[in-house]
Amino acid sequence: MRINPKLLIGLGLLLVFGYFLQDIVFNNDQYLARLRKARQDKNDSFRRVQGSPLSQEQRNTFDSLKYYAPDNAYRFEAQLEAFPQRDTVEVPLTDGKAEKYLRWGRASFILNKQEYKLTLFLKANGQDSTLFVPFTDRTNGHGSYGGGRYLDAALPASGDTELVLDFNTAYNPYCAYNDGFACPVPPQDNRLPVEIKAGEKEFHE
Repeated sequence: MRINPKLLIGLGLLLVFGYFLQDIVFNNDQYLARLRKARQDKNDSFRRVQGSPLSQEQRNTFDSLKYYAPDNAYRFEAQLEAFPQRDTVEVPLTDGKAEKYLRWGRASFILNKQEYKLTLFLKANGQDSTLFVPFTDRTNGHGSYGGGRYLDAALPASGDTELVLDFNTAYNPYCAYNDGFACPVPPQDNRLPVEIKAGEKEFHE
């Protein structure tokens, strides 16, 4: 029996597409599993005495932190602009003091067909291995913490032109839980005029 070559090609393409689709689903499942584990680990750390920003009274009633549902629409392969000269700036803290950071670069991404940009910072003391991205958005005070949230991003290799910005991992500063902490205030150029319904929500005791 002769087999139509077109049928063989079609079956081959279907098989390739099946593997491709399976890889997407598998990778997405892995991503969601890592995200859930990270959130659970953070809950566990908040229940401990050592390192938790919560007071003893808060820990006695603490259940879990609240998050927006994971959404791939808020995970971006952002275009990266690394600044050739990185100025040292003083980022204001909520207690009126300041911390020194390097203005390391800028990342731009598209959301709802609109481009947005965020300045990337690196601790000036050289002790951090990740970039720091403090930001505000239009959910602040309406679902997320009013003072803004933070992102961490992997430090790119030399010559990289893209950077992952995953707002599903956005987190609150410690001063969102306890007024005894001083936290960096997101700068003017990182105030996004759009809702980012991803990451950690406002903390409710």
